[in-house]
Amino acid sequence: MRPDNDYLARRFEEQRPRLRAVAHRMLGSLAEADDAVQEAWLRLNRADGQDIDNLGGWLTTVVGRVCLDMLRTRRSRAEEPLDPREPGAPEPDADPEQDALLADSVGAALLVVLETLTPGERLAFVLHDMFAVPHEEVAAVIGRSPAAARQLASRARRRVRGAAEPRADLVRRRAVLDAFLAAAREGDFEALLKVLDPDVVARTPGGVAAGAATVAAGAAGFARLARAARPALVDGATGLVVLVDGELERAVAFTFVRDRIAVIDIVTDPGRLAELDITLL
Repeated sequence: MRPDNDYLARRFEEQRPRLRAVAHRMLGSLAEADDAVQEAWLRLNRADGQDIDNLGGWLTTVVGRVCLDMLRTRRSRAEEPLDPREPGAPEPDADPEQDALLADSVGAALLVVLETLTPGERLAFVLHDMFAVPHEEVAAVIGRSPAAARQLASRARRRVRGAAEPRADLVRRRAVLDAFLAAAREGDFEALLKVLDPDVVARTPGGVAAGAATVAAGAAGFARLARAARPALVDGATGLVVLVDGELERAVAFTFVRDRIAVIDIVTDPGRLAELDITLL
């Protein structure tokens, strides 16, 4: 028996802001993002919703595949995104609440950098790094093995850093890093805002945080750890490490866009820490 259509519609609307944010980050266009989300709704209507245990995961997979197809088509035709406005700009007659949620998860500067990725890399990076989707679920979207999905995300991460960081030389990056560290040690919220991109994304062991105010509040709350932090290169990226009794407790890698911190990647897992190439500065 098919579930009531009104019930499905309510559950879909609960997922819409997240789906729209994923699609916008993938496609760089609000109009195309809405098209992808609408296609997911149409496919949900054609499916037997009663058999879907994890609706959020199912819809994310569908939107991811739709976006992947759209990116591949655009790439084969050498097309640009249809939306002529700046990425992240509100569209006419848009839902203000949805746009507010979208603004928290989509950075205009990062959208420009993401254009350097292949469709597969972009999807793996967006789903895993920006929305904390496990590699196993990303693999199901792109039709590859979890190991291949992990490699795509890793390759994309390196390319994002490589595309973004040349915009600031080592001296300026170090100055921003020192300012971030000093502000975090003092718990200085306003000083943290000055070095963070307005749409900064922080990927932490507990999940993903977005927006300068949210990330600054989190950083200001870790003054004790910041006092134990030291500047370092983390897999070649400017960052920080925290040493406890001489042992590596966590590593923090930064991606810079326009001389501000745009992505913060925090690693605490001992296995992953052991794989990192760390050089103290």
